[in-house]
Amino acid sequence: GVRPVGSEMCIRDRQDSYVYEIQKMINNHSEQLLSISLNTIYTVTYKLEKENLISEYSKRVGKKRTRVYYHLEETGKEHLAKVMTNYNYMIDGVNRIINSLGGAQNE
Repeated sequence: GVRPVGSEMCIRDRQDSYVYEIQKMINNHSEQLLSISLNTIYTVTYKLEKENLISEYSKRVGKKRTRVYYHLEETGKEHLAKVMTNYNYMIDGVNRIINSLGGAQNE
């Protein structure tokens, strides 16, 4: 799926991030139009890691806390480019259908 995978990978492409931070960024950058649960983000994260598209590392924050950050690998950047191309084709196709049918109809 394009939605959670694409948005997560775009965030990771900009900076290494931890799961809760990714959730906050998706909410903020979508102006709360997208709400993706932490469970969904963890599921996607584990899938991307299993496919070697991202890697993880631990970083100490504060005196006792350790946070797991995820990094987008080169293979992940290549995959992201494909996901974004497919997403753009899909958006273009939907827009063409809507436009050919006379645009959005107001009732």
